Amino acid sequence: MSPIPDWARAHGPGLFAAQIRSAPDEFQVSEQLAVDFVGEGEHDWLRVRKTGANTHWVAEQLARQASVPVRDVGYAGLKDRHAVTEQWFSVRRRVREPTSWDGFRVEGVDILEQQVHNRKLKRGAHTGNVFRIAVRGAVAAEPADIEARLSVIAAQGVPNYFGEQRFGRHGSNIELGRAVLDGRRVSRHKRGIGISAIRSFEFNRELSLRVAAGSWNRLEPGDVANLDGSGSVFAVDEVTPELERRCAELDVHPCGTLPALPEVRADAAHRPLRTRVADFRWELEDDVLWLDFGLGKGSYATSVLREIGFVNVTRGE
Repeated sequence: MSPIPDWARAHGPGLFAAQIRSAPDEFQVSEQLAVDFVGEGEHDWLRVRKTGANTHWVAEQLARQASVPVRDVGYAGLKDRHAVTEQWFSVRRRVREPTSWDGFRVEGVDILEQQVHNRKLKRGAHTGNVFRIAVRGAVAAEPADIEARLSVIAAQGVPNYFGEQRFGRHGSNIELGRAVLDGRRVSRHKRGIGISAIRSFEFNRELSLRVAAGSWNRLEPGDVANLDGSGSVFAVDEVTPELERRCAELDVHPCGTLPALPEVRADAAHRPLRTRVADFRWELEDDVLWLDFGLGKGSYATSVLREIGFVNVTRGE
């Protein structure tokens, strides 16, 4: 049994059990990135479409093609393996022998666009992701109920939970984090994964309590607020009518806390308790519900799906 709780839902109980990722092209992700390329510099930027491959593995293949260490490959965020995803990578160019990407051949990986830039792509540099997802099993619910639930989500957003993939299979990443805090030796890559899982779990716990209390989508005195679509935050000493209006319009959101972990030099940070579901569209075809929407960086599509009411969401093999 997974140690991850069934976090409180904001928009009601599950409407139906469903299946996602029956095939890679039924879970599509397109990374949104705003960069003005200068056309010169020591980094090749590549927009890549990958199918059935995780981001780190693709970075290794690109590094091998360029004959550079994998640390010289940059990407903005990790994308799901069980999907068709488009995202950018940067690869440091060798001055005397620039990489020829025309000869790059890796199954499930296609280079769609090439640019040259003077900076490495950093984590979190993207603005968000656009999703197209097929949900199988929607026929079990009344179309009117589905329509009503989706309309509420479009208007009110959803709790900004970290998705279960953050915690690993059966919560294994949490155990990894505990090992780090206990001082056991863990590789640098896994160390970061474990620490993130511990902090994300505590954030989800706080958010679940706010959802249960009905305060996940409104500001309270003493909150920290986030300006939608940005990393800007400010303290809320008093909830004025103006702040109430802006919160209702999804212009600002209350924040929860990613706790500090002094033993690993991790400072406390803030994350919005709510996320806007942008450009939300849907279409029901037979027993398949197609969903199209955008989320800001760091938000999970699975957190949208669970609010539509999936009781036992499974992944197709």
